[in-house]
Amino acid sequence: MNIVGVTACTAGIAHTYIVKEKLEQAARKLGYTCRIETQGSIGIEEQLTPGEIEAADVIILAIDVKISGENRFKGKPVVRMSTEKAMKNTGALLQSIEEALTKKKNGGN
Repeated sequence: MNIVGVTACTAGIAHTYIVKEKLEQAARKLGYTCRIETQGSIGIEEQLTPGEIEAADVIILAIDVKISGENRFKGKPVVRMSTEKAMKNTGALLQSIEEALTKKKNGGN
C-alpha cells in the first residue's frame, strides 16, 4: 500500500512530528511506502508532490486543525483522524485502512 498524508496539531510542535514518525515507522514495518507532509509551527515541511499524491492508494490526514491545500486530495480515498488517534496502535490502524480499501475495491461496503 502506498500512503501519503499530512499531520498537523493545534500547537504545531510535538504531535505533528511524533505522528509523522509513527506513521512512517509503522508503514515500513508492514512493508508499505509512506510519505508524510507536516504543517507545523514553522510552516509546511516535506510538501507532497502531485505525483506522490496521484500514486497514493490512500491519503491519511492526522490533523487537529485546518490544513493548507486539502483540495489536492480530491478524488483520492481520504482517511481523517485526530493526531491522538493516529498515535495509538498505528500499525493496527494502517492494517484496518488497508482492509477497508481492499473490501471497497472488491465491491464490499
